[in-house]
Amino acid sequence: MSGSAAAVSPWPAGAATGVGSLPGTDPVEAQKLVFGEVADFPFLPELPARGPGAAMIGRGAAILLDLPVDLQPAGWRLVPRPGLDLRRARDFLVHDLDALVETGAGYEGPLKVAVTGAWTLAAQVELPRGHKALSDAGATRDVGEALAAGLAEHLADLARRVPGARLVVQLDEPSLPAVLAGHVRTPSGFSVVRAVEEGLVVARLREIAAAARAVPAVTAVGVHCCAAEVPLAALRAAGMDFAGVDAALLGNADDAVGEFVDTGGRLIAGLVPTAGGVPNLSDVRRTVEPVRTLWNRLGFPPEQLGEVVAVSPACGLAGFGVQDAVAILRHCRRAAQVLVDSPR
Repeated sequence: MSGSAAAVSPWPAGAATGVGSLPGTDPVEAQKLVFGEVADFPFLPELPARGPGAAMIGRGAAILLDLPVDLQPAGWRLVPRPGLDLRRARDFLVHDLDALVETGAGYEGPLKVAVTGAWTLAAQVELPRGHKALSDAGATRDVGEALAAGLAEHLADLARRVPGARLVVQLDEPSLPAVLAGHVRTPSGFSVVRAVEEGLVVARLREIAAAARAVPAVTAVGVHCCAAEVPLAALRAAGMDFAGVDAALLGNADDAVGEFVDTGGRLIAGLVPTAGGVPNLSDVRRTVEPVRTLWNRLGFPPEQLGEVVAVSPACGLAGFGVQDAVAILRHCRRAAQVLVDSPR
């Protein structure tokens, strides 16, 4: 490992966190749950049960600066001026930040903040005439620039509200592998949008990360991608500090993971499955076995496993009941401690 263990980590050893979404509609209760269950590495929760404006794309749209969208029957679409749907999405975001003033009062430490990445927004949001924004180079550029500017304002606002927080920025990019492979479907479903050249993907990720890092409270920027074939080489080239992945989907990614970590990257490993109902939480050692085995196979020092790798669910928890979500986060916390206590 090329100095990755020596570098200052954005989170403490043995840390567990969530991906983003939780069940429920009350931001105060959700934030109390987070600060109670993953106190070493809390995150600002998203509550999609409140409606589309509080889900991943709606929240990302609320952060875009001067690039309004509106909710159409087919999904979110770029429009000339803000409407009711965008105002509702922005109201949800402000409500969440207002709640954080209360629940995060006096907190000092890492706080993870998720925002939908520019490539996933471009792959999901439509142009005024119905094509994907991703199909238009100018529109895709506009989405990236609007996100960079809006994200900087969002993070500065968050830092004012919780001045002791060290912000860890997570760009949610589940569509990134499809963008690079040319697998994003057109709105009709009968065709696909052309693949985007990797150099352009890397450059835009760098620009957005730079905008986030310009906020003094930001200590790390990374990408979460719960899809298969996470482009770790591109994330490494873009200078991402960490990658959040579904550990079950890494497959034969030993070389990519090894290179990412060896050049200083850290991982938030989604070790607790979130698809297919409530996971089996009976054996925490079985939960950590995939990443522990991978780490030893790569030949990295065992004592660095719990420092470099944080533990999370594979994806968001909005589809679970509150008690199940609590149980999953607690299991993540126990699993993270095993990576410190028993890394071999």
